[in-house]
Amino acid sequence: MKFYYCDEFVLPLPDRHRFPMRKYAMLRERILAEGVIPANRLEVPPAATDDEMKLAHDAEYVERVCSGTLTPEQVRRLGFPWSPELVERSRRSVGGTIAAARSALMYGAGMNLAGGTHHAFRDRGEGFCVFNDSVVAARTLQQREEIQKVLILDCDVHQGNGTAKIVEADPTIFSFSIHGARNYPIQKEVSDLDIALPDEADDALYLEALEEGMEEALAASEPDLVCYLAGADPYHKDRFGRLGLSREGLARRDRMVLERLAQANIPVSISMAGGYAPEIEDIVALHYQTACIAWELFGTSL
Repeated sequence: MKFYYCDEFVLPLPDRHRFPMRKYAMLRERILAEGVIPANRLEVPPAATDDEMKLAHDAEYVERVCSGTLTPEQVRRLGFPWSPELVERSRRSVGGTIAAARSALMYGAGMNLAGGTHHAFRDRGEGFCVFNDSVVAARTLQQREEIQKVLILDCDVHQGNGTAKIVEADPTIFSFSIHGARNYPIQKEVSDLDIALPDEADDALYLEALEEGMEEALAASEPDLVCYLAGADPYHKDRFGRLGLSREGLARRDRMVLERLAQANIPVSISMAGGYAPEIEDIVALHYQTACIAWELFGTSL
């Protein structure tokens, strides 16, 4: 399998901005330092094109983002200031998920060391999400006739509201979100399958619900590809998470999902999604263990 990174395309943020942008570079640095995953399996992805992004987004919205003509309200909802670097970073992040999906079709799995931007709607971004990389990747491969049906398996702690809305009338893409019931967004959309968990839900409750939901989603979608959003924010120390999973519980989550897909011979594209623990090293450690589990299960391919 291959891993794709875009941390070289830095999004400048104001001092004390709450988004932990440094986690991306720190994750790649840890992967290289530990040596578990060979350096030659890490690549910079090509940028997603306008035509690819318009498979999931309105042309006017794509043009506003790229030209820097978003309204003040659109910028506020996005949570990031506009800059040319924002545009390039966003293109590369989407490109990373497209590339990871193609790696999955070739080798069983691929991972974007970014992505998971599931709060992006067809006509707007919000919650630090500019473009919806999972839907863009799914529709790009569908357009190329490489796949027909996709399951977006969203394990970020926040509901994938943008994903749910974009694909609500699309029978070829099944959206499954397991998330905190009382967390952002306050107004939820309707996924094909939603599992809303109470505050402080622990490892056992989460894993049981996820296993049942995953089996239901797989049976209903019969996917040619799974886009797995392996969010680090269900972690019990996460500032915005509200759930109670341990680091070991998140490792069990990743292993359960990836082993199930490997056994069924279903290609899986993995993206990072959210993570907001107070100590950035904790966020990096959680994403790193996801990468290591994926490498253990799929790394011999190629």
